[in-house]
Amino acid sequence: MNAAHLHLAINHLPLALPIAALIILVIALIYRSGLVMRSAYALLVVSAISAFITMASGDKAEDMVEDKAGISEEHIEEHEEAAESFAFLSYGVGLVAIIGLWASWREKSFARWIAWATIAMILVQLLLGMRAGESGGEINHPEIHSSEQA
Repeated sequence: MNAAHLHLAINHLPLALPIAALIILVIALIYRSGLVMRSAYALLVVSAISAFITMASGDKAEDMVEDKAGISEEHIEEHEEAAESFAFLSYGVGLVAIIGLWASWREKSFARWIAWATIAMILVQLLLGMRAGESGGEINHPEIHSSEQA
């Protein structure tokens, strides 16, 4: 498996895991379940780690495809910028999730506030993730280029 293959295989995790964590976190708030809340936070930590791996493999994948015919350097750069914003926010959400894990585990009074802040961050994270995913698809999927729509 080369870097481009690894990038394509793992790049959905940093977006799919926060979606699952968001649903689980809302359920945890509704049912006031610390265990369920900690499960959501654990997913967000794994998501941040997968974002790091995706970014690392993306740099290597870029080196492999940037000189291929039909691959636009403009699309690569757009994707790289969108992915960086998404990754940095993913790291931030992962850090907040670690704090949330601790607060939930220790049953701190502010644990619910951290959960709500985490939900807000996840929503922004998902918007940035959608932008990164779409721009990544445009690198080698001409059918989704906005300039070529009917």
